[in-house]
Amino acid sequence: MTTSARKPPEKPSDEADRHQIAMAKKEGAAYHASLKYMAGEVADSGGMKRAGDYIVAYAQERAEGMYMLKGEDKLEWDAPTDENCHLEISVSDAGDQRFIPYLEIMATLTPKEGKAVGPFEVPFVWHPGLYHYGTNIKVPGDGDYRLDVTIKPPTFMRHDEVNGKRYAKTVEVTFEKVQIKTGQE
Repeated sequence: MTTSARKPPEKPSDEADRHQIAMAKKEGAAYHASLKYMAGEVADSGGMKRAGDYIVAYAQERAEGMYMLKGEDKLEWDAPTDENCHLEISVSDAGDQRFIPYLEIMATLTPKEGKAVGPFEVPFVWHPGLYHYGTNIKVPGDGDYRLDVTIKPPTFMRHDEVNGKRYAKTVEVTFEKVQIKTGQE
């Protein structure tokens, strides 16, 4: 999994000196090492590509349960019912490779032959090994799919007059021949 486009420059500014930029890049490198492990070794399939200001990656596994907050101090295990696919999306900065939180992500999976599944929301998932966005969905079965991902421009504030002009456009990225393996864990 590699990205081919040039990374945007990070320049020292009154908000981020060279040392801070170097630390951010180390954080991003550590995140990407975990991302490559998840998408390349843990998941049933995965891929990554550059898209505008972002590096977008996906990983696909069988549907899995997760804890959901059901009230103050009340977590309940939510097991999949008829969902048979867990789709994970990672979005990181193309310059320093750090994870980008608070994004609105929509995805559509389209089988080689058949009707599209989606678009569906891909919300944030806390994971002990890797922050990402993810959801369980139901797809028609195993096989090759096209994955279309749309990332809306986030509404969070951006620091830094030199480096802060990022993430201002909706980004769409497509992954062809995504190998889906269905089931439940």
